[in-house]
Amino acid sequence: MRVTSKGQVTIPREVRENMGIMPAETNVEFLQDAQGHWYLSKINNPKKTTSRFRTAHKSGNITMSTDEIMALTRND
Repeated sequence: MRVTSKGQVTIPREVRENMGIMPAETNVEFLQDAQGHWYLSKINNPKKTTSRFRTAHKSGNITMSTDEIMALTRND
């Protein structure tokens, strides 16, 4: 397996499927045992975090009109 200049490797499909590693959903870590051998471990993350940007629309209150907002951005 070749390592890229960024230190990246491709985890073979069989390994990903066997370990249940899903793109953009699964975190992994590297662990070293007492003999110095390295292992790839899937991190079980039961609490799925939602991006703060996905929920930002729920927290805003619009009290200014579009014209007022535009005037602020243009220093009118």
